[in-house]
Amino acid sequence: MDQNMELRQTILEISGVNPRKCMKCGKCSGACPAYDEMEYHPHQFVAMVEKGRIEELMKSKSLYRCLTCFACLERCPRNVEPAKLIEAVRLMVIRQQGMNHMKSDDLPAFVNEDDSIPQQALVSAMRKYSK
Repeated sequence: MDQNMELRQTILEISGVNPRKCMKCGKCSGACPAYDEMEYHPHQFVAMVEKGRIEELMKSKSLYRCLTCFACLERCPRNVEPAKLIEAVRLMVIRQQGMNHMKSDDLPAFVNEDDSIPQQALVSAMRKYSK
């Protein structure tokens, strides 16, 4: 299995979305408030995941234009969730950036006594960077 297909499989596992349910009607893209800012629109994103074009998506600025407002889900007649796919690809980018797995011993370098970083932020960082 090539790397794109492995990445595709991981994204499908993370998101829990079946992109084959998409009937390519474009209603998700029509509802997207960030449509004009995106290189790949929600329906295109779903199609690209389905075809295994993951590396293109990982390099796309569209990943960071998505507001994760789930307007795409609200309009979808088949309950495909493009925003969940986008979130899964974002997570893959985070995981591959230098493969920088954070450990609890690394935290003191990021946190000063003067900082008031919420505990939730630290726990979230550990979850994202430790897998």
